Formats: sequence, structure tokens, C-alpha cells
Amino acid sequence: MLLLATLETSACFIVRPPPTGQPGPVAGSDAGKFQVQKLIAALAERDKRLDSMQTPAVMEYTAGDQHVKAKEEIVVKRPGNLRVEAMSPFGVALLLAAQGSQLAIFEPDQNRFMRGNATADTLYRYVRIPMAPADAVGLLMGLAPPEFALNGIADSVSNDGAMIVASYGSNNTASGTRELGFSGGNLAMVRETAGNGDGRVNYEVRYSDYHDIGGVMFPYVVDATFPAAGSHVTFRYLRPIVNGDIPDSTFVLTPAPGATLMNLSLDDARALANES
Repeated sequence: MLLLATLETSACFIVRPPPTGQPGPVAGSDAGKFQVQKLIAALAERDKRLDSMQTPAVMEYTAGDQHVKAKEEIVVKRPGNLRVEAMSPFGVALLLAAQGSQLAIFEPDQNRFMRGNATADTLYRYVRIPMAPADAVGLLMGLAPPEFALNGIADSVSNDGAMIVASYGSNNTASGTRELGFSGGNLAMVRETAGNGDGRVNYEVRYSDYHDIGGVMFPYVVDATFPAAGSHVTFRYLRPIVNGDIPDSTFVLTPAPGATLMNLSLDDARALANES
């Protein structure tokens, strides 16, 4: 469940992806690696220019027999600021804000206010993304995670249908493989697999339905799978604004009068989960 407060200002910039084309060159060819380097250079330039995003969204989450669909307001600002306002038919169901290493959650129906560390555990429990804030912000903005070195040369290039895939590392190393997939000149996939020959996918994120927002191509659909958590989450953005003027106070929550205050530890989170 998730997020926000709507802000109205935006800034425009120009980042043009390489033109849409057919499936990439033959895997391992020099032409393939050259094409991938151009795509990664465009992605790196986009990474430098994107600072924030805010949008109403529809979040859909599945894990086992659990299925949740909710309207949210999402605000993110790099490197690791996040605000999510999850809605119910009766109004705001949950408000979460993460700034740096700190996280705060307010549940209006319980008048309950919680503070704790912004970790992958807490973000997964309340925002359905098992990642630290900086990685979650990148995921929501259609960026490669920070550990993906965009200035490096791909170890191999392959084709997956109309998508050209750049791979870094090997399943036979401790760090595993990291893959970037491109389609139509845009980032279409980010995937990380475990190392030491395991081959298990840590996570895979797909980006689609790109629109031109003030000169930058931005995905309206973010589809993420986390096999270790056995979960799948999709965000469908409705009216995204990029690079708006978002004050730092957006990511700071203060308790409402008379609110029950809690220190959000892992034990607290487990106890709260058992209530539902």
C-alpha cells in the first residue's frame, strides 16, 4: 500500500533516446556492443537529468493468495526521498514518508504514528518494494539501480525478441549478473541474478508505455517481480510530473494531536501485521 501530496510545478529538459528500430544485432557482435553503448550513454544522460517525480498511480500487488489494488499518490526525489499516500474508499488509509535513513508512517483510522529506520524490510511491509529507499526511488523513476555502473562496457550482448540485453558479470561470480534490456531506444528491463552458479533471479523490473513528458521519455507502467519475497507489484502512473519543485518538508511527517506514538522496530511491524 502507498502514497503522496500533489504538487504542481514541473521543469522540462530534452533527452532523446536512439530511434526505434528492429531487434538488436547478433549477440556478441561488435555492432551489438556499439549499439548497447549508445543506449547506455543515453540512459546515463537521462539519469543525470532526472531529479524527482510525482504522480497519482494505481498499485496492484500479489503474493501467494494475497491481492491488493489501491489508488496512491507517489512523490519521489533522489537520492532516497519517498512519500506514498495510499487511499481507501473512505479517504487516506496510510501515509508513509522516507527521508534518508528515517521513515515515518501515519495511519489515520487508528490515529497511530510510527517512526523507524528506512530499510528494505519496512518498505516492503508498507510499500510492497523490498528495497532500500534509494533503490526504490530508482525503480519508481525508471532508472538503473545505483550499483549498475552505466560507464562500464557490457560483458555480453544478446537479443530477447525485440529487446536487446546488455549483461554484466557472471553467474559464476559472487556478485552474479546484472542485465539492462532496451526496446525502442528506451530502458525496458532491469534484472539481477544471484551468483556462484545459482542463477536465481533476485528481482526483475519491466518498464513500458513510455510517454514524452516535456522532452523526456518516461514509463507509465512499472512492473516488478521479487522471487525471494514471492511477490509481484505493478504501478500504473496516471499523470506524472517530472522534476517538479518538491520541498524537503514533503518527506517529513509530524504526529497528529493525540496520536499513539510507536517506535517502528521489526517486532512492531510483525505485531501490526498480525492484526490484519
